Amino acid sequence: MVVRPSESVTNGVAFADKMIELSSFDKPLVGIETKVLLVFEHPINDPVETIRRSLSRALVDYYPLAARLAVDSNDYIDCGNLDGVTFAAASANCSIREFITTVDNNPPEASTAMLRELAVNYSAKGGCGRADPLLTLQVTVFTCGGFVVGVAWDHGAADGFGMAQFLLAVGELARGLPTPSVVPLRQSPTKLVVPPFTSAVQRFIGGMPSCDVGMVNVTIPSTFINRIKSTGSDVAFTTFEIVTAVLWQCRTRTVMTDPAAPAVLLFSANGRKQLGLDDAYYGNCTTLQMAMESSGQVASADISDVVRMIRRAKEQISDQDRSGELLRTISELGDRRVGYESVVFVTCWRNIGFEDVDFGGGKTARVTTFSQNLLRPFCVICLPCKWEKGAKVLSGCVAAQHSDAFLKEISTLTNNLTD
Repeated sequence: MVVRPSESVTNGVAFADKMIELSSFDKPLVGIETKVLLVFEHPINDPVETIRRSLSRALVDYYPLAARLAVDSNDYIDCGNLDGVTFAAASANCSIREFITTVDNNPPEASTAMLRELAVNYSAKGGCGRADPLLTLQVTVFTCGGFVVGVAWDHGAADGFGMAQFLLAVGELARGLPTPSVVPLRQSPTKLVVPPFTSAVQRFIGGMPSCDVGMVNVTIPSTFINRIKSTGSDVAFTTFEIVTAVLWQCRTRTVMTDPAAPAVLLFSANGRKQLGLDDAYYGNCTTLQMAMESSGQVASADISDVVRMIRRAKEQISDQDRSGELLRTISELGDRRVGYESVVFVTCWRNIGFEDVDFGGGKTARVTTFSQNLLRPFCVICLPCKWEKGAKVLSGCVAAQHSDAFLKEISTLTNNLTD
């Protein structure tokens, strides 16, 4: 089924708004398929039809998501013909809790196969094709009345913050609001320029040697997180910093062969404030930052000191390396072709907005995703979940042969400090 805007939106729109120019943030991400699964435990009246109608209404304001890439260029979204969003409905013969328990208790490959059934899969191998919709949405209803909304989109159209904003708008309309509370902005009033360091990191990641990573699900216990927070007498440690520190240290201990080799942590951040953009902007605006120490330092440091390493890196986000020191460092790392043993990339889905989506039966009970042809060490951390006390992580940061040792390191670290 194809869902289009419920009202005509382009007849009276200036031509400039029919051709949405992609920014320098958007272009490197065109064709990259991104998926999020939102789990809702409480039923609503006819979830498939309720969400379909609200989706159609939301697309009036977010009409570029109903468009396609320009036929002859990756530089534009062509809104002249709004071909619509792919929408699918499905049902499952078990309850939400039964399904999630099965997913959590299965090996990663089996879990991924189950989760993949909850979203529309793009036709192009490994990503989104030029003729594909920029957005697809599937509603799967379970026997308990709960449902899962599976969303897949071309990353060139929106980042995680932007997609969450759109889904929040669909939820508001489903709950009876006459219009979304946020008036969306897709075309930046000024030309967006990727900060030099972020651009350099993008090139560095693209040039890294590929590797096969094994996917594992990890939960960092809340008792451990709270214990570390209580040790930060000089500064308030965040959940992001603590969870990332655990993964970085345990991964380094697992894969390290040379204590003098660099241990590089790359992580993403919302760049809207830094670049002076309105929060209503839903295109891509994610900057990248780096923490780096020797592998030996990261592996042997007290976990609170690793947290402080990450805190210092976060504090550099605002000026994006005016001194040029980080640019020189990332350039040297690229020249040395450092790869699997040295580098891990982390993205955090905490407080993006997915956890606040509500179609009428209450906010999201769990947010998750699944692996999609990862070729470099990568983690999605702090996936919101109301059912568990702790921070959930989808980890693809070590090769399959290192998975057991990696999990053992995490268990040893977190159990020693929570006992």
